Amino acid sequence: MLPAIDLNGVTKRFGTKTAVRDLTLRVEKGTAMALLGRNGAGKTTTLSMLLGVSAPTEGKLAVLGGKPTDAKVRNRLGAMMQEVSVIERLRVEETIELVRQYYDKPLPLRTLLEWSGLAPHAKLMTQGLSGGQKRRLSFALALAGDPELLFLDEPTVGMDIESRQRFWETIGQLKDRGKTLILTTHHMDEAERIADRVVVIDEGVLKADGTLNEIRRLNRVRTMTFTAGDGITPERLKRLAGVTDLAWEGRRVRLTATDTDRLLRQLIGEGADISDIEISAGGLEQALQTIWSGDRKGETA
Repeated sequence: MLPAIDLNGVTKRFGTKTAVRDLTLRVEKGTAMALLGRNGAGKTTTLSMLLGVSAPTEGKLAVLGGKPTDAKVRNRLGAMMQEVSVIERLRVEETIELVRQYYDKPLPLRTLLEWSGLAPHAKLMTQGLSGGQKRRLSFALALAGDPELLFLDEPTVGMDIESRQRFWETIGQLKDRGKTLILTTHHMDEAERIADRVVVIDEGVLKADGTLNEIRRLNRVRTMTFTAGDGITPERLKRLAGVTDLAWEGRRVRLTATDTDRLLRQLIGEGADISDIEISAGGLEQALQTIWSGDRKGETA
């Protein structure tokens, strides 16, 4: 079966600046992938090439087995990009209905209104929508053609808490239906919520590629949480080797260290009065900091 996305040695230059450098990446259908990187890392440029908005300077790419500019391929794609614009002097439902006409097998208007949370606002004029409502309209339009492959570029920017919750519930349903999802976000909780694969790029170069757990394990800092007895003081803990951070909440203590195994042996060896011990490898955000720090430059999971 052909992959949803296949990039081979893709490079994109803008004059003397190289935005993406020798990127090779294969994404199987049904994958929920987070494409992560700092501002200017090359994420949006990569999405633009995958959507056929711009062409690679070098290398080859295929989307759903063809060129992203082909009409038959575009009919199977959906995209919710950072920049949001609306067609003025149209109602919400009219805008969605207009876009639906471009697809062979569009989703029903009512479904799109409900999934985007815009059913109560269907009669509103688009120029009167709030920023969050415009984001939801963009989501409805991205789903209009019932896409096989959906690109989500910082999708929840400007959404309130309720809208974000509804959005991720819908994305979860799309994932369950086997849709291929490509997400860029600066909210690591969003990436951890939906992604089963994480790709990290920096300055246009692939830095890490693996499952969510594989990327988390790149984190060289661990966290140990325990309940401290009366003999444990902050001063005593700060003197322990390798401790980089210390936080207290009541008698619950959280230590961050480069070697929690060594730290635990040291505490036990000293007969420290601690209980209910938990050790965590840390989250995705900590792993990205490790990657970006250069400690694992060029390493992939």
